[in-house]
Amino acid sequence: MKSLTEGQIIWEPTQKRIEQTGLTHYANWLKEKKGLEFQDYQQLWKWSVDELEEFWASVWEFCEVIATRPYDRVLADQTMPGARWFEGSRLNYAENALSKEQEGKTAIFFRSEHIVNQEISWKALKEKVASVSHSLRKLGVKSGDRVVAYMPNIPETVIAFLATASIGAIWSSCSPDFGAKSVIDRFKQIEPVVLFAVDGYHYNGKSFDKTSVVAQLQKELITVKHTVLVPYIDKENLEQKIENIIPWKTLLIESSELSFESVAFDHPLWILYSSGTTGMPKPIVQGHGGIILEHLKATRLHQDMTSEDTVFWFTTTGWMMWNLLMAGLLNRATIVLYDGSPSYPDMDTLWKLAEDAGVTSFGTSAPFLTSSMKLGIKPIETYDLSKLKSLFSTGAPLSSDAYKWVYEHVKKDIWLSSSSGGTDVCSGFVGGVSILPVRIGEIQGRSLGVHVEAFDEQGNSLVNDVGELVITKPMPSMPLYFWNDHDGARYFDSYFDTYPGIWKHGDWIKIDDRGSCIIYGRSDSTINRSGVRMGTSDIYRVVEAMDEVMESLVIDREVLGRGSSLLLFVVLKRENTLDSNLMTKIKNEIREHVSPRFIPDEIYLVNQIPKTLNGKKMEVPIRKLLLGFEFDKVVNPDSMSNPESLSFFKQLAIELNEERIF
Repeated sequence: MKSLTEGQIIWEPTQKRIEQTGLTHYANWLKEKKGLEFQDYQQLWKWSVDELEEFWASVWEFCEVIATRPYDRVLADQTMPGARWFEGSRLNYAENALSKEQEGKTAIFFRSEHIVNQEISWKALKEKVASVSHSLRKLGVKSGDRVVAYMPNIPETVIAFLATASIGAIWSSCSPDFGAKSVIDRFKQIEPVVLFAVDGYHYNGKSFDKTSVVAQLQKELITVKHTVLVPYIDKENLEQKIENIIPWKTLLIESSELSFESVAFDHPLWILYSSGTTGMPKPIVQGHGGIILEHLKATRLHQDMTSEDTVFWFTTTGWMMWNLLMAGLLNRATIVLYDGSPSYPDMDTLWKLAEDAGVTSFGTSAPFLTSSMKLGIKPIETYDLSKLKSLFSTGAPLSSDAYKWVYEHVKKDIWLSSSSGGTDVCSGFVGGVSILPVRIGEIQGRSLGVHVEAFDEQGNSLVNDVGELVITKPMPSMPLYFWNDHDGARYFDSYFDTYPGIWKHGDWIKIDDRGSCIIYGRSDSTINRSGVRMGTSDIYRVVEAMDEVMESLVIDREVLGRGSSLLLFVVLKRENTLDSNLMTKIKNEIREHVSPRFIPDEIYLVNQIPKTLNGKKMEVPIRKLLLGFEFDKVVNPDSMSNPESLSFFKQLAIELNEERIF
């Protein structure tokens, strides 16, 4: 296997396996019901993007979407932004997840660092959702209200989400490893009426009390009328730590019939957050119908998920993969939740979970697989992974060495599916194709219904060359809008200001003539740490609030083949020096107020931050320079207010880049 190189086949599905895939079942259904026949996946993909209305109508029918009113037309307007999908239809996400009976089956399998196993049946899940939904209504929550959660990846969070969705209220969550300021910056924008929270969380063998943060959230989020507290690290004395709370168990006292508010296709389901380089985090609003359709397509056709599967993603509630994990419930599968560090007490933790829960579909980040490889972990020698059929990797490009490690040390007969997408659509653009071979270092194909292309700077489509990842036709799960972006300007500027009417995502991609893809990392300055993306402004607000710091620049060098390194450059006030004490202080400030995930790997002292003539930090040009792009192609000193600042970064680029990728 070591002799295999990038682009060579490392695994192929058997003919029997191909015949059993959801993709084959869908293709056979299209032939039988619609008279459509395709010779290969590329033909199917091309039809799906050329005939958008016909394709998405087929997904609705094939996946048996539950609706209280049918749609009048699939796509009334294809304009981006502003496409209008399935107008006239009425439905509810929670109804699609909970309406069908799954007697005797487990809906949720849960484990954490301090809870060995907890299983919740479908019957119990429905009962708990019904009770919490009833309690929320009694608290005055109505359709369109915002309900937020400062909660980890635990069953109570799933129950609270489904209850919120069932009444048409709008969900939003942050992981408790986020600092208070980062949470407030997100939640304050959307004016929530209810806050779900935990008293703390466990990570890496330690307990972190978050009651002071919860109290701060209560104070800062002035629209919150009720705080529901889940005792997670301390079952006693909750009311002594935080005032004006409703204990979680109170919401479960009264039983009720499960009911669902019928809402329009584009009624908001949840608000996710993605950050640019300036301003507050962007509150991305996505709708019930768009998410139902996109997630059914992604899971059933591209992840080969059925009601017989046990599905795991290692994620927090601050990453869109948590939201995608919920789609397991749309397929009547068992979802597996894990809360804690993947390396506590050791790097075998998640592989042991896969064996114990009987996981059939294991999802994680590329950095986790890379870390397992570098630490010499060999699950194939220790654990019974006979039920494991597929391994999904996302969040960052997966290296060729990691592909080989999976087949040598995890399982020889397994479908390894690397994918890439975004919080912005809560799904994938490119990813797994269960009927195709797996090639080292490559993503198998473009997702159905997603018209992905690679563009050069002039907007020309590229094949077999690296370009900007663009989406040229609308997707149902694209944002309805950004919250409080009344004129749509922020939404437009985020995706459509480069190529008119075309979505520019901010990744580098190469698509070959077979349709295989390679993602090379971010083309903009957004920070990507194991799939969790955050804007540089989140870091700046914390670092530049420190007395010692004048200004700063943060650069993420995450790119295929290089791993990830987060670099922070600081300009200090004259009387200060960048010694070990100040470095520790900076890291602690980021840990407390942003997240431990975004602590920089290196901190550099510089005299100036490179800026444009209008004073804007040159994040993208400096990032490209430090990634190994040629200086003359990415930096124009004549457009700068301080070109003398470049000398430090030019020298650092030489030191960091032994060879150029671009």
